Amino acid sequence: MELPSLRVKLKNTPHGAWGNANDAAKRILETDAMTDYAAVCRAAENHLAATGAPFSRLIDQIGPCTLTPEPDLFRELVRAMIAQLISTAAARSIFGRLEAKLKGKITPAGIGKLSDEDFQACGIRGGKLRSIRELAEHFRANRQFARTVMNAEDEDVRKLLLPLRGIGPWTVDMILIFGMARPDVLPVGDLGLRAGVRDLFDLPELPQPKALHTLAEPWRPYRTIATWYIWRSRGGVPQSGDEE
Repeated sequence: MELPSLRVKLKNTPHGAWGNANDAAKRILETDAMTDYAAVCRAAENHLAATGAPFSRLIDQIGPCTLTPEPDLFRELVRAMIAQLISTAAARSIFGRLEAKLKGKITPAGIGKLSDEDFQACGIRGGKLRSIRELAEHFRANRQFARTVMNAEDEDVRKLLLPLRGIGPWTVDMILIFGMARPDVLPVGDLGLRAGVRDLFDLPELPQPKALHTLAEPWRPYRTIATWYIWRSRGGVPQSGDEE
């Protein structure tokens, strides 16, 4: 791991070399040293604070980023599928019931043993139920799929995941952020991010994706951590020890 030197290197990284941050994050996952993700966050906080008063004030108010990615791809995909189009609180409750049903072990095999009634008792039905079942079948049939995804570049992760039922761009962004520790992800389809950006920068309306990309350009190569701070300004964030 080269995180101490990475911190210095990324501070002066040219616009054409943002991949270094994501490469470092993948090494963190590969060595199972998730606590070192904090070093990436500290570098990000310094970078974002230097972009101007909005982030400088926000970081002073909130304190250090406490995001802790969970490198269990299947588990995080199920969590993200459940979270689609519902509130964070509702998603947490439903996922918690499923986790309890499976005694804390959300695996393809465990999912395969549940009946439709089991899912419905957890609050999962309809399209989400079918998507989670198909996801479990895909993982069981493709034993190396998780390793392939975890080792892929961001755009290749999208190519691998988007063909699967129930997975769209927002879900992939959540996986890159919460499951793969990729530090430069901007989920432009996330309503909470758009609303937070509107409020933080005193915009008259929710920014559209193109405008959000432009506004977030100075946040590179730490748009994930910038997103976390904006989410946190509106409430608790999963896997951060601050859920509300």
